[in-house]
Parts: sequence; C-alpha cells; structure tokens
Amino acid sequence: MDPKTATALRRLRLVSTPEAVSFLVLLVCSVLRRTTDFDAVPVMGMVHGALFVLYLVFWLDAWNRTRWSLPTAAWFFLMAVVPVGGFFAERRLRRAEQDATIAARARREGVVNA
Repeated sequence: MDPKTATALRRLRLVSTPEAVSFLVLLVCSVLRRTTDFDAVPVMGMVHGALFVLYLVFWLDAWNRTRWSLPTAAWFFLMAVVPVGGFFAERRLRRAEQDATIAARARREGVVNA
C-alpha cells in the first residue's frame, strides 16, 4: 500500500468516530428539543453536517485510491448513514491498516516475496 492510500484510509478512519458521535448527539438533541425547552439541534445539525460531508469526501478519496469493490464501498457509505455505523467503520479500517502495516514490514524484511 502506498503512503497516499494509507493516508486516505487513516483520514477516513479518524473522521468516522466523531461523525458517529455527532449523529448520536444530534439524535439526543432532537429528542430533547421535542420534550424540553433545550434546543441545540441547529448547532449540532451544523456540526454533524460538516462531519458527514467530511466523511463522504474522505470516503470518495479512499474508494478512489483503494479500488474497493462496489459492495465494500457501499458498506462504508452505509456506515455513515446508520447512527452507530461510524464505530464499525473505524474498527474495520483500523484492522485493515494494521494488516497493511504488518504486510509492509514483512515485505521490507524479506519474509514475503511480493
């Protein structure tokens, strides 16, 4: 994996958790708006919207660089739409990053002929 691809995956991984947290906080704020006088939806809506757009930009970049299959790319897109999906995306991306790091070390040390 080249450095630009690794960077694209890392960026997607790092934005996935804050995007998921902002989605959950926005849902809580929506409930509080309907049940109390607390109204943080406009602020949280903008925060979540910005993080969602950032996730989509990084998702497109990662899809372009990694050449994911359509089902894999669709899965990562779906994880941006599901309220807790960002946590699952982050976990899967972290595992892929670790696997790529181990493979790169093995190739560098001559353990694998690739």
